[in-house]
Amino acid sequence: MTAQTLLNALEHCGMVEIDGLHAFEFALDEDDNLHIECIDGRAAKHWEFTPAQVAAATFDDSLQSWLIVGYFNETKAIGEHRLVCHGDVVSSSDDEEESDENA
Repeated sequence: MTAQTLLNALEHCGMVEIDGLHAFEFALDEDDNLHIECIDGRAAKHWEFTPAQVAAATFDDSLQSWLIVGYFNETKAIGEHRLVCHGDVVSSSDDEEESDENA
């Protein structure tokens, strides 16, 4: 099952992949801007997205990834980025019920 929003998906994942790069460092700051950091070889890379950009992200079912557009300002797009959320947290209540039935 896919999360309805990127924000919801981010709340339930342990790692993101952005444009093919795995990033364990990602967080929302006090202004709800999304920050993603990773190392590509020896170069540190950093992305920052506003709450509006995160809210506008769309899920691509065929590629099982989120498409988020970064803007220089509100009218000029600077690029699209693909995000994949890994390590989804799944409710354990279903697992517990199954284990009770198998006991």
